[in-house]
Amino acid sequence: MGMDRRDFLKATGALTLTLAAERAMAQTAKAEVLWLGQAATRITTPTGKVIVIDPFLTNNPKTPSDYKNLDKLGKVDVILVTHGHGDHTGDVKELAARTGAKVYGPAGLIATMIDLGWVSSEQGVRFGKGGTVTPGPQIKITQVRAEHSSEVTVTDPATKKSTTYPGGEPAGFIIEFENGFKLYHMGDTGLFGDMRLIHDYYKPDVIMIPIGGHFVMDPRDAAYATKEMLKPRYAIPIHYGTFPVLRGTPQEYQQFLGQTTTQVFPISPGDTLKF
Repeated sequence: MGMDRRDFLKATGALTLTLAAERAMAQTAKAEVLWLGQAATRITTPTGKVIVIDPFLTNNPKTPSDYKNLDKLGKVDVILVTHGHGDHTGDVKELAARTGAKVYGPAGLIATMIDLGWVSSEQGVRFGKGGTVTPGPQIKITQVRAEHSSEVTVTDPATKKSTTYPGGEPAGFIIEFENGFKLYHMGDTGLFGDMRLIHDYYKPDVIMIPIGGHFVMDPRDAAYATKEMLKPRYAIPIHYGTFPVLRGTPQEYQQFLGQTTTQVFPISPGDTLKF
């Protein structure tokens, strides 16, 4: 028995209302950002998609003990990796195997992960700087520049011999959520002039900015990037205090910032913010 015009209009009208309600919810709901030490971050988007960035948890001295059990992360829809260093890729293989999540990252890095058997060719998604992926409706992730290096070093458990493989180019990510809010996870980076372009073009609302020094910006550099170049509404200092060479502190970062319109959240690993 076919559907008459009245039934069709009722059905399509209900669908339209449902979609409209979902869109409205996405516009008003908030994104949740859980920082887990170093660059490791779990983000829950307004519609419930879970994005994990740079999962280095089990061997991370600053990750709360609860989260050293990867199952504590719950469901994971997307894994983002900024570059190949072990303090950013440490748990990628295991987390990808447990969750089945797609792993997105710089093309050369994902190629190496596939070659090493960390992820399957179907699970690893290669993209490049300026490229945008859409892992869910109304979610956009754009890869941008980072000033750093990227290698993947693997140690043979039997011989203890290490081998280093190319890890593509380092990157940061601009994540635009369903409510239009934009988070810029900067990965590991030093200062570079195109931070001004990132401000002008992408206009991130919140930045997750490395401040530790030595391998990344120190507090003075990070303050300059924040105040003079990126000018976000909010900033979350990351990538400090994990290893002895990463000496920068949030207090120093705030001192160098001085008077600014940017609100800084000097949170501890395990803390959550909502935007």
